[in-house]
Amino acid sequence: MSKLSNLFMTVCAWALGMAWILPLLYAFWAAFHPAETATSFDLTAPLTLENFKTAWQQAPFLSYMINTVVITLMILIVQLVLCTLAGYALARIEFWGRGVVFALILMQLMVVPEILIVENYQTVASLGLVDTYLSVGLPYFASAFGIFLLRQTFMTVPQDLENAARIEGCSRLQIIWKVYVPLARPTYLAFALVSISYHWNNFLWPLVVTNTENSRPLTVGMAIFGAPESGVDWSIVSAGTLISISLLLVLFLIFQRQFVQSFMNSGIK
Repeated sequence: MSKLSNLFMTVCAWALGMAWILPLLYAFWAAFHPAETATSFDLTAPLTLENFKTAWQQAPFLSYMINTVVITLMILIVQLVLCTLAGYALARIEFWGRGVVFALILMQLMVVPEILIVENYQTVASLGLVDTYLSVGLPYFASAFGIFLLRQTFMTVPQDLENAARIEGCSRLQIIWKVYVPLARPTYLAFALVSISYHWNNFLWPLVVTNTENSRPLTVGMAIFGAPESGVDWSIVSAGTLISISLLLVLFLIFQRQFVQSFMNSGIK
């Protein structure tokens, strides 16, 4: 029975892997072939880079990519700072209502972000931040998942290490920076991967809150670029898609071993 179970799991894993990789393989095929051979899968069809040139000229991909990188890094940096401070406070500082605060933070994980779009937009508009980098990142600065993850990690750090640092004359911020942050490095790397991948691909909120290419990320730019009313050429759309994911794909291929090790060491299941 165990052999049949392992065989079934292996077949399912391969099936899911193929279902995930086939759209990417088609995008590569279509991007490097003329439109008339994009769906014929003729192995003798000529290769071309003209689709990438056309896509680059039809949409400001460089501007979109810069916007995406700036927004993603801005969100990640603020999240790491806030989650570190909140996680340490919930793990090590005794204060009245700590359990209630932690429960309220966990409740945020149960709220679908789309439910808050109207309220978030009203808040951003009242602050005069519409169509800015800050408007895209503001609702995500305080991550309940990040706070929970770091709080659980900090609780595993021996109290004796903090006591020793305090005896050496370290302030609370120095203790966090010199004791807790180095020991939680795998957790930081794992959370960074989750945050970057999510906000790089985030679509609905940036679509609502951005109006021009000055702050529009790649996801929104690609949706407008591939809209049916603008005329769909799948070879050009595929080329634009590869341009959009190229940086993230290269980073993943370079650091995939570190990413896997970070998830294993951080205890994320």
